[in-house]
Amino acid sequence: MTASPDRPKSTGDPAPRPIRSVCVYCASSTGNNPAIIEGAVELATMLAAEDIELVYGGGAVGLMGIMADTVMAAGGRVTGIIPIPLMPREVAHRDITRLVEVASMHARKAEMVERSDGFVALPGGFGTLEELAEVLTWAQLGIHDKPVGLLNIDGFWDHLLSFLQRCIDDRVLKEKNRRLLLNCDTPAGLLTALRTYEPAYEPKWLTEPNQG
Repeated sequence: MTASPDRPKSTGDPAPRPIRSVCVYCASSTGNNPAIIEGAVELATMLAAEDIELVYGGGAVGLMGIMADTVMAAGGRVTGIIPIPLMPREVAHRDITRLVEVASMHARKAEMVERSDGFVALPGGFGTLEELAEVLTWAQLGIHDKPVGLLNIDGFWDHLLSFLQRCIDDRVLKEKNRRLLLNCDTPAGLLTALRTYEPAYEPKWLTEPNQG
């Protein structure tokens, strides 16, 4: 059987992709679940130990601050991207490797994508969910082919995963596109998933009906 000319041929197990920097989306508050804080510290410690640069929203408070402080304390590298109008509200972190000031939220998200080899969503609220949804949408549209994953600490993202399954069941989201979002409950497992991620082949989305 001859392979389709535009379908990549399988070469067996994928070679690990280089992950030199990871963008972490997370809350600007710490919340009240100790397991979430412990998971953030574990991920940050692992990033520093594996010489993976942390790219994040540039704040000094909440889970953002915990991630940045932990990476820096462990001798790692941190780049924060923060919109100038949000600097007082999110308390811009001045004690990191690099703080990049941008004009808007749109510029912040674009800069994060440009600087990162992969993306991780920790627990968070509207802002975290919006950033996650946009970077997944860009992957679905082929704007980037970088891995995106949930660090599902203490089942935090379980309801989102159930919602996505409902989208598949109601045929507003394709199963192949659902697989753009990785999911793991440990930092070590998630980093392995990022490194071994292979973008699923999918025909151009405008050419078929019922695309999601």
